[in-house]
Amino acid sequence: MKDRREIWGDHSEEREADETIAEFAQDEEVQRKWHDHPTVVPFKVVVRFIKRSGKRIAVTIAGFAVLLAGIVMLVFPGPGWVAIFAGLAILATEYVWARRLLNFAKKKVGEAKDAVLRKKSEESGPES
Repeated sequence: MKDRREIWGDHSEEREADETIAEFAQDEEVQRKWHDHPTVVPFKVVVRFIKRSGKRIAVTIAGFAVLLAGIVMLVFPGPGWVAIFAGLAILATEYVWARRLLNFAKKKVGEAKDAVLRKKSEESGPES
């Protein structure tokens, strides 16, 4: 039968665990915190991005949700155009492209309103 030292690799020159811990405690690599570990750092970057951009992320999600609901309401019953304009207004708080698109849409709606009112006034004629 083999000796215990041969099986488990025990050696007579073994040290106490406290000595080993004290030796490694001086090493900077060992002292690195768990949250500075290379496998954790990418997750920290994502969390930091979400913290810094939380408002923009929330506005984006809410704006596109309202915009998508408006598009769906164009086909199904509901105030589709109102929801589309509301979605663009939400997105316009954070994005320049949405602000430009909203201004363009406001301009087109104003032109359409003027054209309808002009046509309506022409049809009624001068009654006075």
